[in-house]
Amino acid sequence: MFAIATKNFVKEVDDGGLLIPVSSLNDNMELLTVVVKHKRSRFWQKPKYLPTDFTLNDLLTGDSPITPTVLDIDFIKYSGTYGGGMEGSVDASFAKVNLNVKGEDSSKLQSSFGSLKKDEVDVPKLMRESKGRVLDMSHSLIQQTKEKQKNVFAIVKERIVTTQPCSVIEVVQQRGLLVGSQVPCLPKVSKILLTENGKLSKDSNVTMEIPPHTTIAYGIIELEIKNDGQFELCVMSGGGFEVDGHSKTSLLCASAPMNNVIQQELEKLKDHFQQLSTLPASTRSSLLHHITGLMQEPAAVCALQNVLDRMCLGKKPSLDNDGLKESQQQSIQAILEVLEQSGAEEPTQSPVLTALHLVVSALEELPDDCLPVLSVCCNPATLQTLELLVQCVSGTREASLSSTALPDDDYEKTGHIFASCNVSLQRDSDVLRVEIKHEPGNYPLILCIAIKSLASLACGC
Repeated sequence: MFAIATKNFVKEVDDGGLLIPVSSLNDNMELLTVVVKHKRSRFWQKPKYLPTDFTLNDLLTGDSPITPTVLDIDFIKYSGTYGGGMEGSVDASFAKVNLNVKGEDSSKLQSSFGSLKKDEVDVPKLMRESKGRVLDMSHSLIQQTKEKQKNVFAIVKERIVTTQPCSVIEVVQQRGLLVGSQVPCLPKVSKILLTENGKLSKDSNVTMEIPPHTTIAYGIIELEIKNDGQFELCVMSGGGFEVDGHSKTSLLCASAPMNNVIQQELEKLKDHFQQLSTLPASTRSSLLHHITGLMQEPAAVCALQNVLDRMCLGKKPSLDNDGLKESQQQSIQAILEVLEQSGAEEPTQSPVLTALHLVVSALEELPDDCLPVLSVCCNPATLQTLELLVQCVSGTREASLSSTALPDDDYEKTGHIFASCNVSLQRDSDVLRVEIKHEPGNYPLILCIAIKSLASLACGC
């Protein structure tokens, strides 16, 4: 809840800017707190920011701490309500089983942060005071961070702070109807009772009280660190550790038409899509079911991504997120069990784990308002149509309406999914045309990767 509320706040007040939402109430985001910026393995992934328990002064040699001048500025008074409703139905026929499931979900998240202030370091003065200072390169945090080349040190230069007690409230309503006949055996679903011609309903109302002086967002300035511990504050460019006598530099991809970039990247990833599509049908079905369930809430997808990140680094998977619902924790655990059964935990970089990591990485990068709608479309027929649209985005730019065969309600959902990722769909007579908008970011590519991955899990189901 808190992570979603702060993410919504940053999107409203600084979309595309420099503010970073705080993801946990346990993060102690004081000014000059050291933050590790972790650059991800794929260029289209946003970096992750990992706050530490140390400040810049903890890492300096010498006894005199840096005492920066802090500007205390009234920011804004903020209150936001985010909600959405979603309806869906699934008809399925199996041997001796006929099911018709209809559902209607609605949720609302209300964030009342009240009056906010901004604490901001006087950066020019900080640069003067830090000139000539040296970092203790033997410090354990520096040693552990330096080992991983994609890590960069940064410090908090500004933060947005609450000034009064405030709250985050989440209200969820779920309604469902199941009509069935001859149902001798169904997959186990914890804490949900399904009966013939039965109804299912569940409401929840959760309030989180936020104390004053809580940081909800922050800005950073990166450090460029030399081998002898000397460092500079990078006001304009990115930072990093010195390697072989040279400072790290960021490599920028050459400008190219987005559809060409998409085509090239999908070609590079085709082995991963193939790996997913060749999994046993029961494995693919289970993974798709649990992943689409998690797509209802971005925080749940992020939690799964964190678990898979640990596994890819050779660490034991652990789920430590009290903000997740019990059903979400169960879904993540079920995914881990499927991976274990397919031998994905050893060796660490198994093809199955790598391919699944790709799916979740793409989903995590999608806009929050795209994920729940995409989850409703995760049935084989609709995903097959979405794959055709991916071909349009990456190449042909148009397709016949007869080949897409989208009903009006599915066309509306599909239009929303693509529009949220800067791609417009336009009907023209019997042709559906696709246009990529010239907006910052890689949303069109990320959406295409997500659709291809989900379609690979759904093929043949």
